[in-house]
Amino acid sequence: MKKILFFIILFIPITVFGISKDQVEFFRCVDGDTARFIRDKKEIKVRFLGIDSPEIEKPNQAAEPYGDAAKNYTCNRLRRANKIYLEYDNSSDKVDKYDRVLAYVFVDDKLLEEGILKNGYANVKYINKNYKYYDVLVNAEESAKINKKGIYSDETEEISEEKFMSFIKKYCKKLLSNILREIFK
Repeated sequence: MKKILFFIILFIPITVFGISKDQVEFFRCVDGDTARFIRDKKEIKVRFLGIDSPEIEKPNQAAEPYGDAAKNYTCNRLRRANKIYLEYDNSSDKVDKYDRVLAYVFVDDKLLEEGILKNGYANVKYINKNYKYYDVLVNAEESAKINKKGIYSDETEEISEEKFMSFIKKYCKKLLSNILREIFK
């Protein structure tokens, strides 16, 4: 009887672990709170559950302060990872309106979102107290605020002259294109 009970106790954590987490391979970074992974030989786009990082530079849109820093932090952590797991929350949808998988990301058994928040590269968003890691994420964000890290620092991220000129060129091209389109209608 003891042997049967031992085997049941031994296999319960494995079964639960298998249901709630998926091991994935890193494929490509998108920004500070989104990345692409390979799961079951298919590429998936994952939006990290519970956080929102500043936006990176997009066509006709300048990067928000710390957007590039958030992306760099996330990409470095994912590239160096030995193992990556996605964990889903019963309080959340599995997929968002943009068809991105919504999941917590664990890098070498550490919650990636927590590190992003502690460094001030995101804020807690789109979750409430019913979510599994709500308290962990709120505490990490509070730590960044107290320590004035990243988006909570007193300093603004310096924008290089190169980035600024790149944005101006793109903006001017778009503006000129719109003016010419209106003239030659």
